[in-house]
Amino acid sequence: MTHEEHLKEIVLQSPLLEPVLVALEHQNLEQGYLCAGGVAQTVWNHLLGKPLEYGIKDLDVIYFDSSDLSEESEVQTSHALERLLKNGSVPLDVKNEARVHLWYKRRFGYSIAPYLSSKDALASFPTTATAVGVRLARGRLEVCAPFGLDDLFALIVRPNPRQITLEIYQNYCERWSSRWPELTYLPWGDLKS
Repeated sequence: MTHEEHLKEIVLQSPLLEPVLVALEHQNLEQGYLCAGGVAQTVWNHLLGKPLEYGIKDLDVIYFDSSDLSEESEVQTSHALERLLKNGSVPLDVKNEARVHLWYKRRFGYSIAPYLSSKDALASFPTTATAVGVRLARGRLEVCAPFGLDDLFALIVRPNPRQITLEIYQNYCERWSSRWPELTYLPWGDLKS
């Protein structure tokens, strides 16, 4: 079984992820993906024999709509997904990646260039293992993983310094290591070639 086939099997078994994927497909968001920590943590939990929902504090959903960069539209999209989920047990964090550059400096202290697509945004995520997005398209699961899936399935947390700082990476490692001490946390300079 390939990593991609294994990922699909795990994700579709998750009582947290599967309903979000269905809602996301129903909304038909441009370049919409369920991604990041919730996906990676579900895989880690499966591989480590933990309940699939263990340690997941929220679920990240991204999409790319450059025709409407308003915060209001993003909030409406989030509410529409939440209504479809009918009080999901884990909060959603919904972001239009086309507008992230508008608020990034205010939140993180430095500016970024506008993303070109959801895949471009995924390629900037803090670690190679969390730079993974999944979505349903006509009932079939599609995967977007700019760095591949090797680190995710090897339980390796490797920094992706394209956009984050050492401090941000260390904060992720510290937070995750309390829940998933079995993972291998690589130092800041250990980059994927």
